[in-house]
Amino acid sequence: MYIVQIASECAPVIKAGGLGDVVYGLSRELETRGHTVEIILPKYDCMRYDHIWGLHEAYNDLWVPWYDAAIHCTVYCGWVHGRLCFFIEPHSEDFFFDRGIYYGHKDDNMRFAFFSKAALQFLQQSGKRPDILHCHDWQTGLVPVMLYEIYQWHGLGNVRVCYTIHNFKHQGIGGTEVLWATGLNQESYYFEYDRLRDNFNPFVLNFMKGGIVYSNHVTTVSPHHAWEAHLGEFGYGLGHTLHQHEHKFSGVLNGIDYDVWNPEIDRYIPEPFSKADLTPKQLSKKALRERLWLQHGDKPIIAYIGRFDDQKGVHLVHHAIYYALHRNAQFVLLGSPTEEGIAAWFWHEKFFLNNNPDVHLELSFNEELSHLIYAGADMIVVPSNFEPCGLTQMIGLKYGTVPIVRGVGGLVNTVFDRDYDTTHPSEDRNGYVFYQTDYRALESAMDRAIGLWHHYPEDFETLQLQGMAYDYSWNHPGGDYLAIYEYIRHK
Repeated sequence: MYIVQIASECAPVIKAGGLGDVVYGLSRELETRGHTVEIILPKYDCMRYDHIWGLHEAYNDLWVPWYDAAIHCTVYCGWVHGRLCFFIEPHSEDFFFDRGIYYGHKDDNMRFAFFSKAALQFLQQSGKRPDILHCHDWQTGLVPVMLYEIYQWHGLGNVRVCYTIHNFKHQGIGGTEVLWATGLNQESYYFEYDRLRDNFNPFVLNFMKGGIVYSNHVTTVSPHHAWEAHLGEFGYGLGHTLHQHEHKFSGVLNGIDYDVWNPEIDRYIPEPFSKADLTPKQLSKKALRERLWLQHGDKPIIAYIGRFDDQKGVHLVHHAIYYALHRNAQFVLLGSPTEEGIAAWFWHEKFFLNNNPDVHLELSFNEELSHLIYAGADMIVVPSNFEPCGLTQMIGLKYGTVPIVRGVGGLVNTVFDRDYDTTHPSEDRNGYVFYQTDYRALESAMDRAIGLWHHYPEDFETLQLQGMAYDYSWNHPGGDYLAIYEYIRHK
């Protein structure tokens, strides 16, 4: 098959979150299985050009209709760690992608509406005719809309669309200006409830809803989160739309890249280790303590790795720090606060705990250090309020770092409680799960994990090895997506 991914990110050249990892990892898996994959991206001024090989002009005369005129674009081509990527650069006074950041501007809806239009125009003008367009999140929600309403009549009639939603919280909102800019035009038509009109605000259009309505298949990034979005609170107002289109909606668990996250080949840790020999993991623990000035001793290290925002359950992360210290454990935190209030709170805690030899708070993100933390920690806590998939717990499992997670989203599909899981035999359980958002729930799970480490070290090692035995690579989701592609191709 010939597959084109259209997205706003692709790691490591453009990465603001897990979306970039998914686009890269899935593309590589599909290529490994013998399919042709190309990726279309915006050409941001702030992307990591050092991760692009052979960047050159591939198409320098792309004219994209926009309002009553057209914007001239140049399309660049280059290889991102083996993936063939096309980068669209508009020559416009709007400077759509020359802003110094990927997201965060008041006109983001227009920026990515233009990108969606430009991607389709590039396919149409260049003669590319993929079997599948795979679009991601609200930024490309208008792609299936414009494909069906405009571009199927201009040579792209046989193209099918798979639309993946990574985060329902951000949906993309626009008004009539989006219709007139993109050439969709017909206000009364698109403001009908069954098309693009937002479910709760009748005066705006919802990009993500458009993607759901017009695509041939819709996925989100774990089976449990698909249920939460459809029937629970995490569809953020799109539950009824998902119900109307439930026949084409499913959850496919993300994978992680075992060429990057693998203690057997990790170049950022002192010595490789595997489930065949876990002993060298202690060298990573020692190196982690020395790097972060933690005292040596017979204590477990509990880690948190990730950004700080309301999604991640920061009140429980904060509580986990002090409960770990109370239970004779050490705590290491790595991540960047995304909100001023949260940043102020954790900087206060950093100064308050600065001289404590059992805790280190690193309020930034450091890729190299994250590898050492995954390898050196004994446990990793993921107390998210919601978590569509989650990569942290899957990486932790690979490194023999026992996850302590809240039972939401993809965390439910990947972590199975050692003591209370009823769906897996004891030899297949791999961590600890709690469900409520209060301190006692978190303490209960942490208490069981820390207690096992202190009092039953052989059983704790068994739990580590059981976690390392799981395969959360792109192997399984790659097969799931190919099955979806084949189904919608012949539907």
